Amino acid sequence: MKILLGQRLKELRTEHNLTQREMAELFHINSVTYLHYEKDQRQPPLELLVLFARHFGVSVDYLLGMDELP
Repeated sequence: MKILLGQRLKELRTEHNLTQREMAELFHINSVTYLHYEKDQRQPPLELLVLFARHFGVSVDYLLGMDELP
């Protein structure tokens, strides 16, 4: 089963008790834009992907579903 970026973002967000709005505010992006990332309707720019990974202490590979362990 392929893990999609949106699924990983949602899992990490909920593990850290954050709302979608809080995630958007934290990363200075529009809340609708963030929603699109979680629904795999849009892909974040590489710079933002790196920020997500750093914030949650995981690798970019993990976010992209290429590595099972954070």
